[in-house]
Amino acid sequence: MRPTYKLRHSSAFTAKLFPFCRYLRPSKPPAKYVPIMALLATATLLPIHAQAALPKAIEAALSRADLTEADISIIVTPVGDKNASHLPAPIQVIDSSTHRSSKPALQPKPTANINADIKSNSQKTTQNNNDKTNNNHVRQQSTLITIEQRTIEKHEKKLHAYTDDPYTYQSLESIPTILGDKAKTAVINNNANNDKTDDISTDNASIKISFSPLLNHQADIARTPASTMKLVPSFIALDTLGADFVWHTRVYHTGLVIGDRLHGDLIIQGSGDPKMTHERLEQLLYKVQSSGIRHIDGDIIIDSGVFKNVSKDPAAFDNSPLRPYNASPDGFLVNFSTIGIKSYPLNDDQANLTYTPKLANYALPSIINTRSAACGQARYSLAPEWQAKQLVLNTQLPNSCQEHAFYVAYPDAKDFAARVIAAKWQELGNTLSGHVITQEAPYTTMKNTKSTHGLAALPISPLPIVSYPSLNLTQQIYDINHFSNNVMTEQVALSIGVYDKVDNKTLDKAISNSHSLYQFGKPTATSYPVALQTINQWWQTNLSTPPPHLTNGSGLCRDCTITAANLSELLTYAYSHPSFDAYVNSLGIAGVSGTITAHSERLPESAAIGRAWIKTGTLNNVTSMAGYVKGLSGQDYVVVGLINSEQAHNAYTARPVLDAMLDWTAQH
Repeated sequence: MRPTYKLRHSSAFTAKLFPFCRYLRPSKPPAKYVPIMALLATATLLPIHAQAALPKAIEAALSRADLTEADISIIVTPVGDKNASHLPAPIQVIDSSTHRSSKPALQPKPTANINADIKSNSQKTTQNNNDKTNNNHVRQQSTLITIEQRTIEKHEKKLHAYTDDPYTYQSLESIPTILGDKAKTAVINNNANNDKTDDISTDNASIKISFSPLLNHQADIARTPASTMKLVPSFIALDTLGADFVWHTRVYHTGLVIGDRLHGDLIIQGSGDPKMTHERLEQLLYKVQSSGIRHIDGDIIIDSGVFKNVSKDPAAFDNSPLRPYNASPDGFLVNFSTIGIKSYPLNDDQANLTYTPKLANYALPSIINTRSAACGQARYSLAPEWQAKQLVLNTQLPNSCQEHAFYVAYPDAKDFAARVIAAKWQELGNTLSGHVITQEAPYTTMKNTKSTHGLAALPISPLPIVSYPSLNLTQQIYDINHFSNNVMTEQVALSIGVYDKVDNKTLDKAISNSHSLYQFGKPTATSYPVALQTINQWWQTNLSTPPPHLTNGSGLCRDCTITAANLSELLTYAYSHPSFDAYVNSLGIAGVSGTITAHSERLPESAAIGRAWIKTGTLNNVTSMAGYVKGLSGQDYVVVGLINSEQAHNAYTARPVLDAMLDWTAQH
């Protein structure tokens, strides 16, 4: 049922029309203007500022959670044309015990394969010029995906049994979700055509008329969003940098290479790459080795100066410094500054431990005694303590852990990177006479304090011997929103302050007047204040609501605030963006994957299962959800729900309220 609207009537027509007209802003200067009478007619037909009473299902969920209407902000807004949806095809989750769908499903038109569907759409575009613009925006529908509920449950159970941190595990080890790489592949293929569609979409996107909200409750109250804040920098990065953007980590050297020996220093210039895993770092070092260098008579210098003064106290937020979500960003971040500890039963009383990656010149215990207890998080099962030269485990391992993976954050990103590089370089069979040194100052500054002579005194190589590209932004955004990766979000947010100002013409001129790409080829350094100001300026330029208040990009903060109206406007803006595929496919799918998988456990009969693409947020006293829902009618909706309350201390108590919001929306 649709809600009963409580209309706020204005005594004057112009007063009623004005708030609506502020949304009729062209995203680009329109080539043709809609006749003013048509706009006036539209404005009078749509309910202006319709304030809906909370649906009974949401009110009941609030009551069960011991929450009040004052604790929640909700806005649900129709978006797009139901006959030209931009959302992916819904996923049908079936209950194998009854051989029936666990919820109603809107069946898209079956197709033989994706290529045939694209060909069909192409023919329709040729036949109908009016559909041309829309088809360039619309994601190509593929065959409906059907999956059994028990398959999802089995996958989740296996993940949680194997590791204490399933999201870090999936992100760090690039473990496929329950859907495999289908969503990622679709995103990459669609983005390959962005260059062809951008001009068409921007030339024709003149005036955007917003729908009246289906549900609007306290949408203008600023609240702490938790991880739904990640929706802000992840989309702004897509808009400013592009879905195919990559970070380049470059390697230079001083001195001279004779045979396979470098008489000088090796310089690794960090770029802010959010996902330089230990495996990718090994690939980078292998490329250095393949360039002809196996022995270094000098130091390895890591220049992480692209980010300035971004390190933080990992215990400051919640006194959990060992949790990977508290890791600090860095200009050369390695493996999220996180080590994987895997346990294997050795005998009845002991277990063997292995570590990935290894740390040079640092003692890591390989044997641990066991005890009779339930397996839990690392702080309980291992009680690790990072000391100056060794890792100390202050408890015995529960024998129920069996083969298990723990993920523990190292307290210093720069020291961690140095130790991993030294260990990897040696593992490749290479030698290093000096040390691995990390610094935020460029090498050209350091050389003034470093004594060099002979061949080592020769200047930096003109060009990098290795230029190692990162995964593209689309792939990185997937990890950020699907697995709620905090430190990757910070890397991307900081990168917005670096790379959106790159001027290739100025750069080329600077390089031509320089002796090395190292000095003039690197991006301008940034800091949190600069990056957050860049985000603020983007918001003021592109959107009409007041900018949110950010102190970081991930939402791991108590002083960050945003309104439901803020997020709703951002999500609506993103819906018609050329990179929308990358954005929406980065979100978890209700009841299927990501941080919203458990939606089907909390609300088994929800109509939103497989039909909602959602980013969740959780802190003590904070529960939030935001994203997109495909209604059973075929209409797409933007949904945002934010709960802040002392009564919401346990997120598992408050979350069913927002589950009810998704279910209610999907029924429309």
